[in-house]
Amino acid sequence: MNDYYVALGANLPLGEASPSDTLKAAIAALNQENKAIQAVSRFYQTPCFPAGAGPDYVNAALHLKSPLNAKDMLCYLHEIEEKHGRKRLERWGMRTLDLDLIACGESVLPDLATYTYWRDLPSDEQRRAAPSELILPHPRLQDRAFVLVPMRDIAAGWRHPVLKLTVTEMCDALAPEALDEIVVLES
Repeated sequence: MNDYYVALGANLPLGEASPSDTLKAAIAALNQENKAIQAVSRFYQTPCFPAGAGPDYVNAALHLKSPLNAKDMLCYLHEIEEKHGRKRLERWGMRTLDLDLIACGESVLPDLATYTYWRDLPSDEQRRAAPSELILPHPRLQDRAFVLVPMRDIAAGWRHPVLKLTVTEMCDALAPEALDEIVVLES
């Protein structure tokens, strides 16, 4: 069984369903078919990324176990997004549901050199360029409070396989104002 960490987010309603309702439906969908949810974080309100690009998000994180390999898990996440109205029209655009595969245990995929390239890509190029293959752990995990704070709820001691920092240590390294923007919605 593989250990997966998934970041969930939504900032647009899906019909009558609020972003929180959509996250709850996605969590229910993920707890089926050879996938066993181990832990789910609290829900958080977070500023839209990049700043000013739309309404605030509802974010969460979950840990699940599955025999699926990482590519198949990513495909499954994309299927759930699509069933919940996700359209991949714009990088970092508003969305009804975003399911990001953040990590698979201690795996570095596809290899350390490719991971390092995407991690070190200058911020002005990040909006224009998207990898053609799955990169794990997520190359900008360590920079994103909206991922790290929910992940800290469920995997505070998970250690980044390249940076060798725990989720708690990565949170502690963020600017205090970035952490202050993350607000608990429900426990």
